[in-house]
Amino acid sequence: MDTPLLNDSDLHFLLYEFLDTEALLARPRYCEHSREVFDATLNTAKTIAEKYFANHNAKGDAHEPQFDGEKVSLIPETQAAWNAFAEAGFLAAHHDFDDGGLQMPEVILRTAMAYFTAANIATAGYGFLTIGAANLIHTFGSPEQKARFLPAMLDGRASGTMALTEPGQGSALADIKTSATPADDGSYRIRGNKMYISGGDHSLTENIIHLVLAKIAGAPAGAGGISLFIVPKFLVNDDGTLGARNDVALAGLLHKMGFRNTTSTVLNFGERDGAIGYLVGEPHQGLRYMFQMMNEARIGVGAGAAILGYQGFNYSLNYARQRPQGRLPSSRDATSPQVNIIEHADVRRLLLSQKAYAEGGLALCLYASSLVEDARTGATETARTNAFTLLDLITPVVKSWPSKYGLKANDNAIQVLGGAGYIREYPVEQYFRDNRLNPIHEGTEGIQGLDLLGRKVPQKNMAGYQLLRAAINATLDDARPFDSAHALAQTLATHLHAFDQTTQQLMARLAQTPDATLANATVYLDVFGRVLVSWLWLKQAVIASRQLDQHRTDLPDVEINFYRGKLQAARYYIEWELPEIMPQLALLDGANSRCFDMQDAWF
Repeated sequence: MDTPLLNDSDLHFLLYEFLDTEALLARPRYCEHSREVFDATLNTAKTIAEKYFANHNAKGDAHEPQFDGEKVSLIPETQAAWNAFAEAGFLAAHHDFDDGGLQMPEVILRTAMAYFTAANIATAGYGFLTIGAANLIHTFGSPEQKARFLPAMLDGRASGTMALTEPGQGSALADIKTSATPADDGSYRIRGNKMYISGGDHSLTENIIHLVLAKIAGAPAGAGGISLFIVPKFLVNDDGTLGARNDVALAGLLHKMGFRNTTSTVLNFGERDGAIGYLVGEPHQGLRYMFQMMNEARIGVGAGAAILGYQGFNYSLNYARQRPQGRLPSSRDATSPQVNIIEHADVRRLLLSQKAYAEGGLALCLYASSLVEDARTGATETARTNAFTLLDLITPVVKSWPSKYGLKANDNAIQVLGGAGYIREYPVEQYFRDNRLNPIHEGTEGIQGLDLLGRKVPQKNMAGYQLLRAAINATLDDARPFDSAHALAQTLATHLHAFDQTTQQLMARLAQTPDATLANATVYLDVFGRVLVSWLWLKQAVIASRQLDQHRTDLPDVEINFYRGKLQAARYYIEWELPEIMPQLALLDGANSRCFDMQDAWF
C-alpha cells in the first residue's frame, strides 16, 4: 500500500495560510528568494526523501548498525541517503550565501526536514544532529574554530554530536564527572565517559565533531561549573585536512527498541593521554551555550514525534479505506456486502483523533520554528524579543505534547489495523517503537513540566504567558464573524478562564511550597499543551471558515473537503480533548498531594 510522506496540501496550508511564510520575503535576508524558491526546496527534499530515505526505513530497523571492535558498519543505503542529503545542500541550507549556504528561512528548512523524518527518522537523525552542532559552533565558536570545523560540517565531510549524558548521570548534568585539563598550547585534555550519544560513531563521514560537556579542575560546583568543548574524532589541521586520530574510543553500541539505524553509542574520552578538546567561548558557560542545541533538539524531537504520528495516520487511513469488514449496526442482511472499516464510527473516531494529534502537533512545531525565525530576523527589536520570549515559554510543550500524543496517534493507528497492526509486515508497529523514544529524548515529560511551571511561566513576571494570552485573545476575536469557529472560540474562552485562575494560584504557591507545587508539574504541562494546541486548532478553524465562506462557490471539491476536514478536526479537539483539563485543573487547584505524599516503603 503506497503511503504518502505527510500531506502536501497540509504543509502548504501551514506554511502559507497558517504562518504566512511568504511574508518573510519582505525581510532583507530573504529578498532574493520567492515562494517558487521555497517550494522548489521542499520539492527537492521530498524527492530525495522518497528515493534515498524511504527505501530503507524497514531495512535499517531490521539490520541495525554493527560494531566489530574496530569500525561501525551500516547498511549501504544509509550512506547513499547521507550523500544525497549533503550534496543537495541541506546541511548548510539556512546559512549565509557567503558561507556556502542557501540562506533559507528556519521554517522552510524544518519543513524540508519533515520530509526526511517522515521517510526515515533514524537516517534523518544524522543530519539533524549535524545541523544543530554546526549551528552551535557558528553562534559561539571563535573565528578560528569556525574556519577549522564548519566547512566540513556544512558540506557533509564531517558530522556532529552532542555528548552530554554520562553512565552515572542522565539529565542531572550538574553532577557530570568528565574533566578537562588545560594544556600548554591552549587546548584541553578531556577524560571521561559519555553514553546514549546518538551518531557517536559511524562510517558515513570522514570525521565526527563531538560537542562535549566537561568540568575544568577547580570549576564551581553544579551547573555553573560546566564548560563546552569541541572534541573531533580526528584532529583537523590548519588547512582543514585531517590529522591524527584523537583519543576518543567507541566502547560499544546500545541496542534500542526504535531509531535503530541511528547509532547510539558509549564513548570513552581520554583512555590514553587525554582527548584533545577546544574550549568554546568562556569557561563555565558551557551549559548556557549547549542550551541552544538542546532547545533546537527539543523542537526537533517534538516535530519527529508529530511526524511519526502523521505517518501512522496516513497509513491507517489508507488501510481503513481499503479493508472490508463487517456491516453497519443498521444492516440486518448477512448476505449484504461488507463495508470498508472507515464506515464504522469507532474507526472514524480513531482516525479523527490521529488527525487532530498529528496535524496539531506539526502545526505546533512549525509555529515554534517560525518563532525561531522571528527571534532572529524580525523587523524590530521588540518583535525579536517577543518572539524569543514566547518561544522560550512554549519550548517544553513543543517537545512534550507531540511526544505524548504523537505516540498516542501511533497507538490508535495500530488499533485501526487490528491484528495487522502489531506485526512487522505493516509499518505502524515500527512507527510506534520509533516514537516511544521521543518522550525520553531531550528530557522526560517530568523534566519538561518542571521547566515549564518552575521556570518558564513565572520568569520575567510572566511575560511569556502574557504574550501567549494576548495572541490567543486575538484569535478569539478573529473567530467572531464565523459561526462554527465562534462556537469553538467560546468553548476555548471558558476553559481559558479556568486555566488562568489555576495558573495564578500555582504562581502564588510556588514561592511558598515549591516541592509540593512542582510535584504536579506534569499535570500542568499536559493542561498547558491542551490549551496551546486548542488555540492552534482554532486558528486553523478560522482560516478554514474564512475560505469556505468567501470561496465556497469557486473552490474545487478537493479543497472544500480539505477545509471541512480542518474544521472537523478542530471541533473534535476542542470539544473532546480540551474539556479533559477540567478534572486536571481540579487536582491542581486542590493541591492534591497523593503522589507527593507516597512513601518509598509503601510501594
